Amino acid sequence: LLRGVRLHFDKFIKDLKSGDLEKAQLGLAHSYSRAKVKFNVNRVDNMVIQAIFLLDTLDKDINSFSMRVREWYSWHFPELVKIVNDNYLYARVAKLIEDKSKLSEEHVPALTEILGDEDKAKEVVEAGKASMGQDLTPVDLINVQLFAQRVMDLAEYRKNLYDYLVTKMNDIAPNLASLIGEVVGARLISHAGSLTNLAKCPSSTLQILGAEKALFRALKTRGNTPKYGLIFHSSFIGRASSKNKGRMARYLANKCSIASRIDCFSERGSTVFGEKLREQVEERLEFYDKGVAPRKNIDVMKSAIESTQNKG
Repeated sequence: LLRGVRLHFDKFIKDLKSGDLEKAQLGLAHSYSRAKVKFNVNRVDNMVIQAIFLLDTLDKDINSFSMRVREWYSWHFPELVKIVNDNYLYARVAKLIEDKSKLSEEHVPALTEILGDEDKAKEVVEAGKASMGQDLTPVDLINVQLFAQRVMDLAEYRKNLYDYLVTKMNDIAPNLASLIGEVVGARLISHAGSLTNLAKCPSSTLQILGAEKALFRALKTRGNTPKYGLIFHSSFIGRASSKNKGRMARYLANKCSIASRIDCFSERGSTVFGEKLREQVEERLEFYDKGVAPRKNIDVMKSAIESTQNKG
């Protein structure tokens, strides 16, 4: 009976045009989908994906440009490279000094403020007086200064972008960020395509995310498959001994999988579960090193649920 009513529905209702029923069905489907997804603009993971891509690009660009500043200014003041190792500080010092022949004791306070070391500042002044570099024309010096300023601006923007990424990660995936760090968490989300895709991944896939080439090469040549991908950049893997790195990667991937699912499907964001999972990973590290038995997962999850209920 209902099937018949549905089939001949347009005949029973007066003044119903041919496309009205399809539009009504489409509108109902959209509103139902919106209600199910509970769309929240603060939890759009696309911004994190774009930010981490841009951060990686900026790192490469700043490194290349800094090397160019070093090479360019070294014609004028070659001794500065050995005194100032940091790229960003080198650009700032080059911008401040301009012409090395004008360096004097008056520059020491300003150089100390940049370098954070008065002895180093005095060393720069002394090196400037006995420098073997060639003189540059005012036009050349202006171009070097402008380029150094551009590198400094890019480095400042990189810092601001990193702060933005940390803020967005704490909004979108607070548990994943508190467990593995904002940058590694953002890379995992970016590589998976979205937080939902990452949450759907089993922990074994998450473990080797980013090492696909090595995996398929190993399968093709019947060699050893990779133990870790992007999660290798986590501090936990670095702290584990070489024989326990694979076991640690497997355990960490398991906890990351749990954290990403909590972040994706929970209605209220909190860092409680991420902090508890991090404690578990720390305990596992201690267990591998000293043999101290870690707490059971069910006990840790119970305490995390109690903490969230108390906060709520």
